[in-house]
Amino acid sequence: MTELFLTFFKIGLFTFGGGYAMIAQIKETVVEKKKWLTDDELTEVIAIAESTPGPIAINLATFVGFKRKGFLGSLGATIGVVLPSVVILYAISLFLDAFMANKLVAYAFTGIKCAVAFLIIKAGWEMLGKLTKKALPITVFCVVFTAMILFDIFSVSFSSIIFIAAGGLLGLALYSRTEKETKK
Repeated sequence: MTELFLTFFKIGLFTFGGGYAMIAQIKETVVEKKKWLTDDELTEVIAIAESTPGPIAINLATFVGFKRKGFLGSLGATIGVVLPSVVILYAISLFLDAFMANKLVAYAFTGIKCAVAFLIIKAGWEMLGKLTKKALPITVFCVVFTAMILFDIFSVSFSSIIFIAAGGLLGLALYSRTEKETKK
């Protein structure tokens, strides 16, 4: 439990930009360095963590902790990933106005936003590269990606939850069809 806590505490402490930015760091630590999960397992967990309530980084930490050490592992990993943010945000809240008025801080946050965008794109690109190359998943990805870009460009208010739900329903339909074919 201590190793899980310290691992996720370090990830929570040194990753800026929220849960999606943490995916690249979690992948590097959990898959490549510690080998607690495979690439396929991480991809599946990300899909589940994205579609369940709560921040994705917390859901990932909870799952990895549970897989490694059960309930106490999930508790340790979850507290580890959350604690740095809670402490930092509390400290910042004590003097937020003075903190944000500082031009150096404002410029630093602009740079951090650019780095976070890169980390999110990098993690997505790597996961996309590891997906099974079949016609349907590629088609669904292209349709959703194009639709989301067009909705953003034309300022169409549309919840991404609809895309997630539609993808889940499509996956279930394909799974049930595959199961029926294998039983024949």
